[in-house]
Amino acid sequence: MTHAHGTPPRPASPPPAPPRPLSLRSRMLMALLGMLALVCLGIGVVTYSAMSSQLHDRLDQDVAQAAERSAAHLSQSGQADPLRAPGQASGTLSFLLLDDRLGVGGVLDSTTGERRTVSALSADDAEALLETPADGRAHSLQLSIGGYRVVALDLRGTTLVTGLPTAPVQSTLGQLAWTITLVSAAGLAGTGLVGSLIVRRSLEPLERVASVADGAARLPLEAGPVELADRVRAVDAVPGTEAGTMGAALNLLLDNVAAALQARQHSEEKLRRFVGDASHELRTPLAAIRGYAELVGATEHLSDDGRASMNRVVEQSRRMGSLVDDLLLLARLDSARGGSAPATPDDDVDLSRLVAEETADFRVTAPGHQWRLELPPDPVVVRGQTAQLRQVVANLLSNARKHTPDGTEVTVSLRIAAAGASEGTTAALSVVDDGPGIPADFLPHVFERFARADAARSGGEGTTGLGLPIVQAIVEAHGGGIDVDSRPADVGSPGWTRFEVRLPLAR
Repeated sequence: MTHAHGTPPRPASPPPAPPRPLSLRSRMLMALLGMLALVCLGIGVVTYSAMSSQLHDRLDQDVAQAAERSAAHLSQSGQADPLRAPGQASGTLSFLLLDDRLGVGGVLDSTTGERRTVSALSADDAEALLETPADGRAHSLQLSIGGYRVVALDLRGTTLVTGLPTAPVQSTLGQLAWTITLVSAAGLAGTGLVGSLIVRRSLEPLERVASVADGAARLPLEAGPVELADRVRAVDAVPGTEAGTMGAALNLLLDNVAAALQARQHSEEKLRRFVGDASHELRTPLAAIRGYAELVGATEHLSDDGRASMNRVVEQSRRMGSLVDDLLLLARLDSARGGSAPATPDDDVDLSRLVAEETADFRVTAPGHQWRLELPPDPVVVRGQTAQLRQVVANLLSNARKHTPDGTEVTVSLRIAAAGASEGTTAALSVVDDGPGIPADFLPHVFERFARADAARSGGEGTTGLGLPIVQAIVEAHGGGIDVDSRPADVGSPGWTRFEVRLPLAR
C-alpha cells in the first residue's frame, strides 16, 4: 500500500530453496541397485576375461595344429603347396616364404572355403607376414582381410607361415558381452521393481508413524483445548524394530504432551475464571466508590484541594472501571474461543457504515489529526457482533490518535480482498498513519496484554495496554486476523504504521 508520506519498504527476495533431499525409500533402492550393478559388473568382467583367455588359448592351439598339418603335408607328399594339407578350416592362411616375398600358398575363403591366391593380400599384408618371427609362437596380425593369429615355422631353410582368423573369437566375445549386458539390465530392472515393492512394504510402518507425527505437528497447540486422539497402532509400536521403537517412543511423547496440554488447559481455565470473577466482582465496589465520590463532591463543602482530590478519585475510579470492563471482555472472549463458553449469535453488519460513523466521531473528538476515509462504492457486509466490531474500529482509531502527535494524517480504508485461492471473500480494513512509527524491537509485542511503548511514540494520554489485545481477540473470534507493519521515523524519512484487519464476508 502506498502512502502520501512514505512507501513501505519492499520485502527482500527470498533465498533460493535448498534442493529437495531424496527419500529414504529412494536412497535404499539406489543403494540396492548400485550394489547389484557393481556385482553384475564384476561378474561380467571376470566372465568376459576368462572366456577371452580360453578362446584365445584355443585359437592358438588350432593355429599351431594347422601349422603342423601344413608342415606334415609338405614333408610327406612332397608338394610345395602347404594350403592343400587335409583338415584345414575355412579362413586358414598358409604360405611358404621365399626371401623377400610370399611363395606358394594362399587363403581359404572364410565363407565359401574357396582357395584364394596371394593376390587376395595387399603389400602391407605381405610385409607383415614376412616380418613374422619363426619362433613357433602365435602372433596377432591385422591384415586387410581381417585379424589373424599366425605361426611361423622354420622348415630346413624355408619358413612356413600359417594363420587362422580371429573373427570367430571376436564374434563369440561380442555375443557374450551383449548377453552379459542384457542379462544385467534385465536383472537390475527386475530387482528395481521387486526391490521397490519390498522397500515400500518394509517402510509402510514407518510411514504410518510419520503420518501420526505429522497430524500431531499440524494441531494448533498454542491455546484452547487440544485433543491428541491419534496414536500409533499397536502393531507399529512394538519395540525391537526401527519403526516399532519409533512408534512406541512417539506414543509415549504424545501421551506426555496430551497430559501437559490438559494441565495447561486446566490452568488457563482457572485463571480465566479468576479474571472473569474478579472483574465481575470489582465492578460493584468501583461503581460504589465513584458514586460516593461524586456524592461527596456534590453535597459537601470542600476546599479547592479537597475538591481536586475528589475529582481525581472519580477520574481514577472511572479509569479502573474501564480497565475492569476490558479485562472482563477479554475473559469472555477467551472463554468463547477456548470452547468453555457458548458462541454468541451474530448478525449481518454493514462494516462500511460502521467505519464511516466511527471516523466521523473521531473527526469531531480529535480535530488535531487529519482523518481520511476511503470506502468502496458498495456496502461491505460481514457476520459478527455490531458492538464488538465497533469496538475494533474505535480501538484502532484511538490507538492512532493516542500514539501520534497533532497534524498526523490517519487514513482509514476498507476494501474487498482475496483470501487464499478465493477472490473477493474477505473484508480488509486498514488504518494507516504517518506518525513516528513503532520501534522494531517492540513490533512483535504490540498485541501482548499490558504491553506499552508510549515512550517511543508521541502522545500524552496513558494507556492500559489492552486495546490492541482486545482488537485481536474480537477479530479472531469472528474468524479473521490482524497484521501490523511499521517503519520508525528516521532523519529525512518519515515513519508510518499500518494495522490491517481481515474479516470473512457474509455469505
